[in-house]
Amino acid sequence: MKTRYRLIRRGLRGGAFYCVDCTTGRRVSLGKLSQEEAEQIVQAKNQAQRQPALNLQIAKAYLAGTDNGITSRTWNDAITALTASKHGSNQVRWKTAARDKALSLLLPRIIIETNADCLLDVMRSGKVSTNIFLRKLHSFCLKMNWLPWPIIPSAQWPAVKHKHKRAITLVEHQKILAGESNPQWRAYFELLWHLGGSQSDIATLRAEDIDWQEGTISYARRKTGSMCIVRFGKETAKILRSLSGEGFLFPMIALWKQADRGKAFIRRCRLVGVSGVSLHSYRYAWAERAKSAGYPERFAQMALGHNSKAVHRAYAKNAQVTLPPLEEFEHSGLERKLNGSEFQNFGTSFGAACANRK
Repeated sequence: MKTRYRLIRRGLRGGAFYCVDCTTGRRVSLGKLSQEEAEQIVQAKNQAQRQPALNLQIAKAYLAGTDNGITSRTWNDAITALTASKHGSNQVRWKTAARDKALSLLLPRIIIETNADCLLDVMRSGKVSTNIFLRKLHSFCLKMNWLPWPIIPSAQWPAVKHKHKRAITLVEHQKILAGESNPQWRAYFELLWHLGGSQSDIATLRAEDIDWQEGTISYARRKTGSMCIVRFGKETAKILRSLSGEGFLFPMIALWKQADRGKAFIRRCRLVGVSGVSLHSYRYAWAERAKSAGYPERFAQMALGHNSKAVHRAYAKNAQVTLPPLEEFEHSGLERKLNGSEFQNFGTSFGAACANRK
């Protein structure tokens, strides 16, 4: 059988060695190596070309010396381990991802025997979420040393193309309130508008989360566990006083599943002629309103429970901001308000809320 690779050298003495592919004619430099070392590399390439199946078995034998499960561990084992490391709504998301029809084709395969074509086929047949979860699963396997090297380099993964997400407008919010006859749902929508929390966090708020003396609501996010603390004004206080004084503020809504609350909201939107929004749109709206009003980013990030500035800025990216002239800004006293008594106790309140949670 004719060998595919051959060794050449440029110059009689001191020249660099090159490995030439006889099929394509491509020439690759082997660097400053001795002739013996260069010959070994070319020989290895030719052996790999002749017996790829044997090479895989040899590689698995070496890897098995450090990990006994390397030859039998499947993607299903990996996603089970990853799901067990999550908690709350994140764990629910991974359990749902494991039932993805496109991803289910990959799960029985042994990790070490998977090639790039297999992963690309899964992403082509799946949705945006398939791409996202497969990326995270692949990264998890690399960090656990269940993969000796990336199957697909990070720069070569297909781009994730999300659907357009937007904030709900004040007019749309008022339409939904006008068409809502249930007082508990109406109060729920109003708190989403004023507090900007996720639908599950607001639905499961308890009377004990309200600090009437400080005028704040504090809670731990169900998704990440990070603390959120939001100051409320007179309008929000009026809504809160109309709700239950102990236990869940929304006893009925708190028992609903996240998907059921979302579907109920979509039905209400259709009745009043609103489209293109979801309950999460209230969160985008709060971030955009905060940016437009000149609310300090660090406070807005703290109120929404965003651990990353990049995530928070993604929520507020569509905000329409009109910058005032500097002299008007100075004369209006906005700087004194932001640095003065209005926010001086904010950090203290946040620290006390965290301590009470612990």
